[in-house]
Amino acid sequence: MGGRIRLRVMSNHLSLLPAWDDAEGVRRASELFLATYGGRPDGVWAAPGRVNLIGEHLDYNGGFSLPFALPHRTFVALARRDDEFVRLVSDLGAGEPWTGSLDDLGPGRAAGWIAYAGGPAWVLRDEGLPVGGFDAAIASCVPLGAGLSSSAALETAVALALDELFHDGTLGADDAGRTRLAAACVRAENEVAGAATGGMDQAAALRTTAGHALLIDSHDASVRQVPLDLDAAGLAVLVIDTRAPHALADGQYASRRAACERAAARLAVPTLCAVADPEAALARLDDPEEVRRARHVFTEQERVRRVIDLVSASRLSEIGPDLDGSHASLAGDYEVSCRELDVAVSAARDAGARGARMTGGGFGGSAIALVERGAESRVADAVASAFAEHGFTPPAFLVARASAPGGRVA
Repeated sequence: MGGRIRLRVMSNHLSLLPAWDDAEGVRRASELFLATYGGRPDGVWAAPGRVNLIGEHLDYNGGFSLPFALPHRTFVALARRDDEFVRLVSDLGAGEPWTGSLDDLGPGRAAGWIAYAGGPAWVLRDEGLPVGGFDAAIASCVPLGAGLSSSAALETAVALALDELFHDGTLGADDAGRTRLAAACVRAENEVAGAATGGMDQAAALRTTAGHALLIDSHDASVRQVPLDLDAAGLAVLVIDTRAPHALADGQYASRRAACERAAARLAVPTLCAVADPEAALARLDDPEEVRRARHVFTEQERVRRVIDLVSASRLSEIGPDLDGSHASLAGDYEVSCRELDVAVSAARDAGARGARMTGGGFGGSAIALVERGAESRVADAVASAFAEHGFTPPAFLVARASAPGGRVA
């Protein structure tokens, strides 16, 4: 698989998050399907989690983000049915399959992981695609609650399977179709799962290419592939799963988005990233919360632009200060960090990281650290030691590589 990584043991007490290759993921999903339903699936599809290098909380503000796909993927073994019933089972669930109709997967009806797994089916049918009933078995090595987009990996893997089995794979065949699938998955997350997220995660799962980050302009959903050769730069991205609980449907994420939308309305712009003069805009806002949220959006957009210029010029080693600045803004103006994330970022920097920041929606989840190749163990040890000193749950680690987008794997 493009973008596969080998995770080596850093030290005996560190927990590593392994990525399955396609054969392992297919085996796990297919065996779960057979054990649950007593037959074989029509195929197996997979989609990746993601890390966002920079550009946090800009996807719903009309701005830029720069994610890349992880080798950690969700695998979905799926078979078409001849009726309207749906059965879903997951290796992360209680073991008993969920059974219902397509109508039962709509807004206000589905909850928990069922909303993410089944929501895309309801949305695609609502948008006119001939989706019928199906059986699905889900196996995943994308860490849950880590801010690495396990939900979008699940949604997009299911959407790809349904597109192929009910729509001849028309949408998954090119970027225009994948853009539509990504938008359907965003609807599923917003309307069915009740998480007010933007579209970065779904685009990263469906529209990336191996060895590249994906520059997303959420103003018009356009993308550009940006080569991300960390090895050539002698660098690595160490992902630190803080194990602090991370949830996007608990109201905090939605409240940040709502504050940004209120500020945009006061400024008479469609989104905050459409503001031409940020300083003048901040002077016009009189609500302290809206000022802080808007200031993060304005400064983060500038950081993304600088990072894009540096990465495009093969100057990856110089992006550290913007990673640091992003975390300071997310912790201060946007208030989406937490003690575990702050400790992880601080310890990584103290151990020699070029830069570090939280990644994902926040309120827990993961941080990333840009480190010299070969220094991953030292930095990870320092973070683990800092967590032990603070009495936190031990963190987990992975070393990220820009990997392939979702697709059929069996």
